[in-house]
Amino acid sequence: MINYEMDSEEKKTRISNGVNKAVFITGCSSGIGEQTAYQFARRGWKLAVSYHSNQDQGERVVRECLRLGAADVLLVKLELVSDSSIDDAVRLVARKYGKIDTLINNAGTIRHNLLADKSFQEISEELAVNLDGPIKLTKTCLPYIKEGIINVGSTLGLTGKKTLSVYSASKFGLRGFTKALAKELPNLRIIMINPSLTATKMGNAGGLPPVKVAEIIYKAAVSEIAVRSGDDLNVFDYLRHPVIRFLKYFYRKIRI
Repeated sequence: MINYEMDSEEKKTRISNGVNKAVFITGCSSGIGEQTAYQFARRGWKLAVSYHSNQDQGERVVRECLRLGAADVLLVKLELVSDSSIDDAVRLVARKYGKIDTLINNAGTIRHNLLADKSFQEISEELAVNLDGPIKLTKTCLPYIKEGIINVGSTLGLTGKKTLSVYSASKFGLRGFTKALAKELPNLRIIMINPSLTATKMGNAGGLPPVKVAEIIYKAAVSEIAVRSGDDLNVFDYLRHPVIRFLKYFYRKIRI
């Protein structure tokens, strides 16, 4: 864990702007998770960021978050295939911050091959990381979540694609989980953000820059985009329709 304290005047300004909050983001060693962490860091949030295996990359992200102005950063190792790892990670975050204003389930994995060519182990791991793990992590975090949950999905959770049947199934499942959980927890804002092809290692480095997706995730988290709890926010559609970007706080005012 690395701690950072802003000077008292800057801290007073951040808190007066309502930014004295904590976010837990999974899968932060690269890609969308890394860029999302930077979005929150720039606004002075307290961050808990997770990595799976590359601690050096995780520590690099922590240093950059601190440089950008994060109030505090906690780096945790998280293996979504392991129940004990989930329990340990949440325990560390809860002990450090006492709450999680927003949980962002971003970590994921993808394997490009036909179902006939996948082993049972590969199928189980893909479902565990993309669906079972986020569900278990969310359940474990529930006592501490104050405002909302963002599940990072994919446009492949809206349609299927050859060689990605299991990945698509996991994202379809995460959408169903999002919609059902929003009905179970009406006091929280729970939404699904679906990027299209994104230029990450997982996406074979082609597509939309991760920072564009991260900007949308941040705006959705702080209610600058009008999305009802339980609904999808499709990144491609949002970027195509500029009028949507002006609907800040709209859902709060008319309770759509």
